[in-house]
Amino acid sequence: MSDQSVIRKSAEEVYHYELEALRVADKYLTPPGWKLSPKMVRQFILGDKKLKIIPKFVGDPALVDRAIVSLLGRQGLMLVGEPGTAKSMISELLTAAITGHTNWVIQGSAGIIEDHLRYGWNYAMLLNSGPMEEAMVPTPILNAMRKGEIVRIEEITRCAAEVQDVLISIMSEKQIAVPELGENVVYRAKPGFNIIATANLRDRGVHEMSSALKRRFNFETVHPIADLETEKALISSQLESRLSDQDIETRAPDKVISLLAEVFQELRNSRTKDGTPIASLNAVMSTAEAVNIAHAACLEAHYFSDGKADGSQIAKQIFGVVIKDNPDDKEHFRNYIDHIVRERGQSSQEWQQFYKAAREILRGAS
Repeated sequence: MSDQSVIRKSAEEVYHYELEALRVADKYLTPPGWKLSPKMVRQFILGDKKLKIIPKFVGDPALVDRAIVSLLGRQGLMLVGEPGTAKSMISELLTAAITGHTNWVIQGSAGIIEDHLRYGWNYAMLLNSGPMEEAMVPTPILNAMRKGEIVRIEEITRCAAEVQDVLISIMSEKQIAVPELGENVVYRAKPGFNIIATANLRDRGVHEMSSALKRRFNFETVHPIADLETEKALISSQLESRLSDQDIETRAPDKVISLLAEVFQELRNSRTKDGTPIASLNAVMSTAEAVNIAHAACLEAHYFSDGKADGSQIAKQIFGVVIKDNPDDKEHFRNYIDHIVRERGQSSQEWQQFYKAAREILRGAS
């Protein structure tokens, strides 16, 4: 049920009308357990002008095709990549289109135990009446198996190895046995059940996946956006959505968005747009973080300034992103400001604003 007062709605709530339009227009073969045909799942994510479906993923369409095909088979789908490359978004969109809702999700962490993947117990009922089905607490995986739906596991490599290994038998046998209820009590997955997992490449070495578990997944790498104009368009659209939700009139001019996207691409790629090498940063300069910075700049301009977001607000908000992974990146950022940004500031008001504010922040951080 949609709630207009929540901060963030689920994908099936945000795109309710689009999903319904696709269902009505869907004349293609639909696999058992799926709400939409694979062709319509693809249209939902990549867009369809005729049906007025907006594109939601800016990237390689072939990746979306391969992801959908993976979920049609017996293997799960593993989305890997740097932070902020839209892995979780793709996972949520696929689940919303295939299952119709995104309720079954497990957030990987050090606190996850095996029971969080299989099943748990209501211990009050267990002590009072003994083992019975009513006393079981089903996990998202068990619920998805029973209903033939998609379950998502976010940041799977944050889970301990012994917890990850529980998935091997679940994904191979497509069943969960419950010996406490009797030796023949087994819950078997219905058609449509599958798992989408995500893994952060920056978490390599935390809890590596075993070879056996890797074989149960098809791996797809989600790369950062390489095209500057595409990234600018995505930042603008995401920013517009956020500000509209908050009923804020302040906007960042196109030149300010261009500056932000250009800074992110150059720091991410360790070279300027004309090919000049610059020092590599440890920080992950993702598009998602660029959207956060643009949003914060507009909020600062709205509540603390004259309502006009400019280059100075971008500089104020970007500094924390640059140094969050390694304080030594401060000096690399200083060099970028002193040599690249300073020169651009001589012919651009936005870059001049960015340069002056960045220099002020760097002086205070010395």
